[in-house]
Amino acid sequence: MKKIGFVGLGNMGGPMAANLVKAGFEVTGHDLVSANLDAAARAGVRPAAKLAEAVSGADAVVTMLPAGAHVRAVYQDAGGILASVPRGSLLIDSSTIDVASARAVAAAADEAGMEMLDAPVSGGTGGAEAGTLTFMVGGADRAFGRAGPILQAMGKTIVHAGGAGNGQAAKICNNMILGISMIGVSEAFALAEKLGLDHQRLFDISSTSSGQCWSLTSYCPVPGPVPTSPANRGYQPGFTAAMMLKDLKLAQEAAAQSGASTPLGAEAAQLYNLFCAQGKDRQDFSAIINMLRGAE
Repeated sequence: MKKIGFVGLGNMGGPMAANLVKAGFEVTGHDLVSANLDAAARAGVRPAAKLAEAVSGADAVVTMLPAGAHVRAVYQDAGGILASVPRGSLLIDSSTIDVASARAVAAAADEAGMEMLDAPVSGGTGGAEAGTLTFMVGGADRAFGRAGPILQAMGKTIVHAGGAGNGQAAKICNNMILGISMIGVSEAFALAEKLGLDHQRLFDISSTSSGQCWSLTSYCPVPGPVPTSPANRGYQPGFTAAMMLKDLKLAQEAAAQSGASTPLGAEAAQLYNLFCAQGKDRQDFSAIINMLRGAE
């Protein structure tokens, strides 16, 4: 398990591939953007202009792609990964996509004689660069065991969520919680401002009482209480509003398909859709507090 093919070398995939190189793996990478290939090459990744070149002869393949349609195409199209890697290869998709696509591609991989994991991540670009990502992994026990050294080179916390697609299920459920809680925290601070309650005083109270949550204590949407939060750098993103909207839409799609009731998730998706439609999609998702304040 020394030769890794890596497909998708953008803001997340590039640093992840670089960390595999640092861990001693031989990594060949492919991306449609030449600048991403150049950056990966500087980090020690062997650049490949064609997908088949990147994955041919690989012991394992890691993909980090934008959406389910891209994952299906890269794996299943003629000349794609399933047609280019040896039987028995380990396939790890770290994209955040719909559960149905993850399970469909995993079934196709199994039919082709390969083992596949869906392994979406949490931790953003900072975690990708530092090698501290959390991986939520779906797939068979044997494949999960084989993937251990690869995932450990890119992340700090690796959790086996169950069978195929369960990694994606865990990711979208987690991020639905995050989106809802960020809106709740933002509403509370916006109300506190109207009532004349100081940001720090609200933080000191809520962070040690029943209002405590990650969106408050680690990612506070106002400047000051949590110095590392994006609110202190003009809402430059760690995790963009566009990415939050994508995950909330995936959660709503899954809820509709499974018959689950998620009224707060639906409302959060609508609010982030409105926020992104105002041209704020590239801001950090915590910047939604400005829309709730009525600020431009």
